[in-house]
Amino acid sequence: MPRYWGEHSGDDYPHQDITQAIIEAAIRVQNALGPGLLEDAYKACLAHALRGSGHKALREVRLDIVWEGLTVEGAYKMDLVVDDKVVVEAKTVEKLVDAHFAQVNTQLRFSSLQVGLLLNFRSWPLKDGGIRRVVHTRD
Repeated sequence: MPRYWGEHSGDDYPHQDITQAIIEAAIRVQNALGPGLLEDAYKACLAHALRGSGHKALREVRLDIVWEGLTVEGAYKMDLVVDDKVVVEAKTVEKLVDAHFAQVNTQLRFSSLQVGLLLNFRSWPLKDGGIRRVVHTRD
């Protein structure tokens, strides 16, 4: 059972091939750079690694929100959007908390995307608690 709202831990989720490629690239980046850099360095290197393996990786993608006819331009910036299908939120924090999951869920809710990865590059090694998959189901 997931620890956080929206967190997905099963084997049945959309875009498994893309999320697996992202996770593998993130692990390679962290293994090469270590756990002590700022988020921007990891985001740049992760985008570079993904592009090098044939994926489309856009950084700092602005996300507008609409509420009661009002459009708020650039209300969010998604760290990475990979292959126009998966949101990646990179963190370098002591511990992932509910606010981080809420951020990814909000990005998924206001975009047309369904899957997000929350990566905490401070967690060493990354695979031991630094990777969380978030799936937003639409009603």
